[in-house]
Amino acid sequence: MAVAKRRPPEDRRELILDAAGKVFFEQGFSATSVDAVIAHVGGSKRTIYNEFGSKEGLFAALVERCADRAVSVLIENEAQGRDVRKTMTDFGSQLLQVYQTDDLIGIFRTSLVEAERFPRLARTVYEKGPGRAASHLTRILEDAKAKGEIQVIDCAGVANHFVSMIRGNQYLKVVLGLRPPLKGSEASAFVKSAVDLCLHGIVTPSSAKRKK
Repeated sequence: MAVAKRRPPEDRRELILDAAGKVFFEQGFSATSVDAVIAHVGGSKRTIYNEFGSKEGLFAALVERCADRAVSVLIENEAQGRDVRKTMTDFGSQLLQVYQTDDLIGIFRTSLVEAERFPRLARTVYEKGPGRAASHLTRILEDAKAKGEIQVIDCAGVANHFVSMIRGNQYLKVVLGLRPPLKGSEASAFVKSAVDLCLHGIVTPSSAKRKK
């Protein structure tokens, strides 16, 4: 399918990334060529190289697009001044949804397979993906701490724990093809549990006092 000549540049970019995600998911990074992406979306090598610079740049742009979708809800909630529980719940739900897309499952699988041969690829996946998500959440938690909403000392640590919980064993099963993606009430309960653990832990206040 050829890209329409009059299509706006942003639409053309999205079509290229959609095609790249499909090819990377099916073939892996090493086996994927720019020609294979063109075969799916049409156009020319010049278009892709002008837009993304290289195959690695195309992969990085795909990672960044997924990260943009994941952190957009944090930015929106921050702008609207929503409380930390609402923000974390919305973010966790969005993060889980994005993590379970074919694009991001393919990205994680590819980066694990190719990490030794393409260490920059693995670093890109981490820094633009989980690392970026945790950094945004850290800033949200620090703001909540400044407002007196939470008493956590290590906001960065909590943010990393939260992102890791969303990407935990249940998600690993999805990546490995051992179960379908979490959806609906199951996904909501999963995210709520992660938020509750971050905000309240599992020890009752009376138990914590007895240990002091």
